[in-house]
Amino acid sequence: MKNKIFICCYILCVIITSCKKDVLNKTPLDSYTDQSVWSDLSLAEAFANNLYNVLPNAEHNWDNTTNRTWALSSATDEAFNKFDDYNASVMNSGSLTPDNLGVFDIWAPTYKIIQNCNIFLSKIDNVPGDQARRNGLKGEVTYLRAYAYFKLTRDYGGVPLITKPFDLNSDFKAARNSYDECSSFIASELDKAAALLPVQQGSASYGRATKGAALALKSTLLLYAASPQWNPTNDMAKWQKASDAAKAVIDLNAFQLFNGNYADLFTTKNSELIMVRETNKQYMWSAFQGVEMFLSPSGFHGWASFAPSQNLVDAFGTADGKDVNDPTSGYNPQHPYVNRDPRFYQDIVFDGRPYGQPAFCQDRYGVGSTNVAEFYEGGLDSPQGWDKWNNSVTRYTFRKYCDTTYNFNSETQTNKFWIISRLSEIYLNYAEAQFYLGNNATAIQYLNLIRQRAGIKNPLSSALSGAALENKIRNERQVELCLEGHRYYDVRRWKIADVTENKPLMGVVITKNADGSKTYNYTQVQTRTFKPQHYLLPIPTSEINRTNLVQNPGY
Repeated sequence: MKNKIFICCYILCVIITSCKKDVLNKTPLDSYTDQSVWSDLSLAEAFANNLYNVLPNAEHNWDNTTNRTWALSSATDEAFNKFDDYNASVMNSGSLTPDNLGVFDIWAPTYKIIQNCNIFLSKIDNVPGDQARRNGLKGEVTYLRAYAYFKLTRDYGGVPLITKPFDLNSDFKAARNSYDECSSFIASELDKAAALLPVQQGSASYGRATKGAALALKSTLLLYAASPQWNPTNDMAKWQKASDAAKAVIDLNAFQLFNGNYADLFTTKNSELIMVRETNKQYMWSAFQGVEMFLSPSGFHGWASFAPSQNLVDAFGTADGKDVNDPTSGYNPQHPYVNRDPRFYQDIVFDGRPYGQPAFCQDRYGVGSTNVAEFYEGGLDSPQGWDKWNNSVTRYTFRKYCDTTYNFNSETQTNKFWIISRLSEIYLNYAEAQFYLGNNATAIQYLNLIRQRAGIKNPLSSALSGAALENKIRNERQVELCLEGHRYYDVRRWKIADVTENKPLMGVVITKNADGSKTYNYTQVQTRTFKPQHYLLPIPTSEINRTNLVQNPGY
């Protein structure tokens, strides 16, 4: 028996040895060799397509993503997430350390993208094919690498600038560059990208990088660099660069403020969008990946998982443009949803607001069901209502970014985009830079353009100046850009997070009285703690140990 086994093993070894050379020389059927990729422009383009994963998208990925999109709102004063889907509790509780970042950690995955961008940029000039197509791809990847570094710097500050591909002989212990060095590098790279890219892409290439996208990202980058976090001496030269960068986008004359229904701005392609991240047109999301499931009221089978705070609701002014805490505004906290900023009605679902389509609601709940949200105690969307597990703790949900025209519980979504840059943000960038340069009239002009589009009745006074105008600029960003991933970074670059993020997160409890009236009691939903070190994220301990990088202060 032993001899038979030995003979069989011997024969097998001979077969393997004789075939080994032929087997190893065969090209895998499910992949391409390095040589083949860089000998074919179409394969090089496919390589570049994968690098778009550095951009955020609108999909919910169950903690398996480094997205800085709508879910980031729960790590700010904008929203509360009852299920802690993205580990925001470590930030909100003040317990963030280099060892517990979870999905807040974007260091390694972002540098992986940078490595692949570096490989592409080192190879693309020698790929045979059409020069214009090659230059276009080079411009796209230059933009994507710049975006990757922008992501890193806004989270961590200065980071190592790696511009050549690593190989097995590389020294992986690169030192951190300063924030200013990183900012200058990213800006110059975006200029290179802009020179290679068209102002806009055709419809078949919608969502690919453009000259407008590169210049818009440069505008945001330089606004951050000019802000108090990175410009403590208030260097006017930095503000001038920020102003010039924003004006360069405006002067393209390629984009216009969207004047249709404001809610459609976030669900339809339109003239205001400069850069978006689309999913592959063949890719379909289940209801459990789309924003509607997580943002919609529980009574409509949503999970109300990311719920607007009372803090955000109070940031929306009145229809005539006054703040709710202005004694002349007429705002009444016991009738809080009357006569508000028109964007409030498009962005927020509140008690009594219509939601979805009546037929859709009746299909679910039968005759007699309503088409309005009922957040009052005992209402359909309350803790005592249809779905007690998924009620909104703050008694609000988001309308923004939601498509309420279909049954998100059973239908799939295709090609939902995430807005990376839009003209309204560029107007806000320009207004802020102009204010710090002392040009109040221009700042007010661009704020009024945004407010007029929103439907606010009265323009801002031309006499507005100083702290009052600064606060108005900041408030306008908070309202116009809510749920778009900006608030988290705005309060940090302004160096006011130690104020805004140390306040209790508030909601409202609504009681329906016997006579049909309602009483509104504003209550604390969550205690928030923000520490000085939280202006930057810590570099993960694993990276510090491996590369001897200098850790951010306070960690």
